[in-house]
Amino acid sequence: MAEELKIQNLTTEKTEFKREVGVFGGVSLLGGIMIGSGIFYIGSYVMMRTGMSQGLSLLAWIIGGIVCLLGGLCLAELGTAMPKAGGMTVYLNEAYHPIVGFLCGFSSWLLGGPGSIAGIAIALPTAMRTFFDLSDFSIKMIAVILILGLTVYNYLGIKQGSVLQNITMVAKLVPIVIILVAALFLGRATPDLSLVPQGDSVSSGKVIGMVAFAVIATLWAYEGWTNLNTISEEVKNPRRNLPLSIIIAIVSITVLYTLFNFAIYRVFSLEEIKTYIDSGNFYLGTEVAKLFMGNFGAILVTVGMIVSMFGALNGCILAFPRMYYAMSVEGHFFKSFKVLHPVNKIPTAALFVQAGISIILVVFRSLDQLTSLVIFSGMIYNFLTVLAVIILRRKYPTIERPYKAWGYPVLTVITALIFMGLMVNTFIEDPTTALLSLAVQVAGVLVYLIFDRIYQRKGKLGKRS
Repeated sequence: MAEELKIQNLTTEKTEFKREVGVFGGVSLLGGIMIGSGIFYIGSYVMMRTGMSQGLSLLAWIIGGIVCLLGGLCLAELGTAMPKAGGMTVYLNEAYHPIVGFLCGFSSWLLGGPGSIAGIAIALPTAMRTFFDLSDFSIKMIAVILILGLTVYNYLGIKQGSVLQNITMVAKLVPIVIILVAALFLGRATPDLSLVPQGDSVSSGKVIGMVAFAVIATLWAYEGWTNLNTISEEVKNPRRNLPLSIIIAIVSITVLYTLFNFAIYRVFSLEEIKTYIDSGNFYLGTEVAKLFMGNFGAILVTVGMIVSMFGALNGCILAFPRMYYAMSVEGHFFKSFKVLHPVNKIPTAALFVQAGISIILVVFRSLDQLTSLVIFSGMIYNFLTVLAVIILRRKYPTIERPYKAWGYPVLTVITALIFMGLMVNTFIEDPTTALLSLAVQVAGVLVYLIFDRIYQRKGKLGKRS
């Protein structure tokens, strides 16, 4: 009886939320989250990681999109079978143990959230290098000031309105459209699309490793593809609209990212790209606009990028503390994180602790390292979520699954192996980042056990009284 009730609660579409998000809304939501700062500069890191090969770089972008799509199809099955708010946390709890769902949130608190904040905060002033000679130290100082300023801004209870959201959405599309149109139609360069790194010849195994490491960089730009499932209870007809939104969004953005980078290759020769990257100028799109439209074009694109990243940074600083607040309310986290400011209704402790961790990451990690850090920690739970499809089919075979992942179980296993392979590759290429992320998971287990013991003790005392 208890098992039947549990299944009913997991699978029911009845909700206290308003179902207002249709297919267009779902695609827009994912697009708004996924199209962030990464598209403007990650292409340079992808180039570096593929040995400055334009062909391998485009291949990395396509593979990154396919990986996200395969993962998205798994999430679509889980989300239609269990249309509950919370997304991955719900699936991880059911497939494994509540500690796994907790670790997902804990990793977000210590790495994912602050890492994203730190990465965007560094990327924003870096975009200004087209006009200002900024040292690495200056960029990090500006990043720290941005984090502190926006933290105080949100502490005062001033929230982003719809106007600012609309402005930032338009701001991120303006530079993309300008660069795409100018480059594709006016570019005269002939990209070298051979799948061979520049310089000395390398083995096929080395090439595969380079591409895999480059794919990890692209996943920073694709980050956000899991987020629609967190609002499953607010999606109209989730059985149809959830998978459709995920597929349309990921496929469209994969095409956009690939075209965007190809467009840059249509304008600048490989030698010119090398010169820009060697000088620390990773924002090649700005140089495209500058070439065709002069300083006005460069200024327009740069302002668009800055406004876009500013909005994304503020959104991260605003949103993430709510997750830590929810963890505290559940009982397995710091009590202070659930205390709201009496007037502003802001989880003050969570907000300022987040700022402190973000600043530490700004000081001690580079932009490239931050992207790998955030993506690696996320891949752990992407891997577990994909496997959850198999586990939950066996655990709950009677649950209706309106949408089933393509090619089950073969594609599901392949997707899980891809995420595992990317994690292994990170261990090889960037062991410090991988070990730091794993250390956080171990710390999370200890934190959970400590809080669980406190939680159980309080429960026993409550029963006695």
